Amino acid sequence: MKHPRQVLLGAQAAAGFLPVCDHYSGVEARMRKSLQLQAEMIEEFGTCVFDVTLDCEDGAPVGGEADHAAMVVALATLASDKARVAVRVHSVDHPAFDSDMAIIAEKLADTLIHIMVPKVESVADVMKAERALFAASAMHLPLHVLIESPAAVHRAFDIAAHPRVQSLSFGLMDFVSAHGGAIPAAGMSSQGQFTHPLVVRAKLEVASACHAHGKVPSHCVVTEFSDTAAIKAAAGKAARELGYTRMWSIHPNQIRPILEAFAPSEVEIEEATAIILAADNADWAPISFSGKLHDRASYRYFWQVLDRAHQTGRSLPAEVLIYFQATSH
Repeated sequence: MKHPRQVLLGAQAAAGFLPVCDHYSGVEARMRKSLQLQAEMIEEFGTCVFDVTLDCEDGAPVGGEADHAAMVVALATLASDKARVAVRVHSVDHPAFDSDMAIIAEKLADTLIHIMVPKVESVADVMKAERALFAASAMHLPLHVLIESPAAVHRAFDIAAHPRVQSLSFGLMDFVSAHGGAIPAAGMSSQGQFTHPLVVRAKLEVASACHAHGKVPSHCVVTEFSDTAAIKAAAGKAARELGYTRMWSIHPNQIRPILEAFAPSEVEIEEATAIILAADNADWAPISFSGKLHDRASYRYFWQVLDRAHQTGRSLPAEVLIYFQATSH
């Protein structure tokens, strides 16, 4: 019998699995702690519930980019087989971009899950990054791109359509500063970023572009990293109101609130479990459930609820847990 993922998602099932949290570290000590925390939480949840992205853009000292890249390579090679490690390189117009890609993409081609490229303005930038992957014999690696300007938001649909792109992230801080003071500083806060019309519009454009092309929209950071309530509220709004399925973390304290905010509720998991089991029993033909008609369109939604529950480490009934034990992402 076919797995629900193949039955309901078809070609989309090959798009890959992305945890809902992407955790960034740019300093060696924090990188080591992040990788250790990832390993500990893999043991806790039985699956990798967040990615670790080692940061060369903001982490590397000026003039020390090559040494920083070499250090990132050394750390990434120490990660376990179950780890999910990515690297953010410098932007394609930065002098260190070519050396970043030559050092990191070539040496970590079989280790990394993706490479994040910041400050992408157009499809031409994506194509330049793709050429660098080919030159480094890392042509299988997907690219994640960071949308950080009004012009990039305008081109988000074209960027998301590129087959090498797996995910678009929204870069709040640079987006606000790109407006020359037209958006106040409050637009970068945990609350203001959800109320200023230009910021909200940009977030919706990025999310819509991703969903139009089967890519993953990743929400921006919350800088108030010690405010657990703020991060959880922001993550909840991103997930429930703006259509994001992934979010950045910049401090270990943000990881669990993001997981909780993006996770389905127990009620949602119970309903999805009952419907998917009934659908499977009916060989995915239409069914009547609690007085409502369900077919593959609604099955797809409820399967994604269960998939997201698994991604966020939620407890699942044994009857559906077997779906996730039978195949890997």
